[in-house]
Amino acid sequence: MAKVKGAIVVDTERCKGCNLCVVACPTNVIELNEEVNIKGFNYAYPKFHDACTGCTNCATVCPDMVITVYRFKPAKA
Repeated sequence: MAKVKGAIVVDTERCKGCNLCVVACPTNVIELNEEVNIKGFNYAYPKFHDACTGCTNCATVCPDMVITVYRFKPAKA
């Protein structure tokens, strides 16, 4: 069985930087950015894209539902 990979997309302008997704991520993919969004919050972003497994923990704990998780199987070589 092929290993499932994942990717996340964060709506950075709606993110309030609560840090719940950072704590929930088992592979430490997500971090808070040092830059701020239009509302003045340090928003979450996927720092280590390749480590994402698509587990959806981040999207599940996000109180504002600003994270979308995608899963895909890598192409066979």
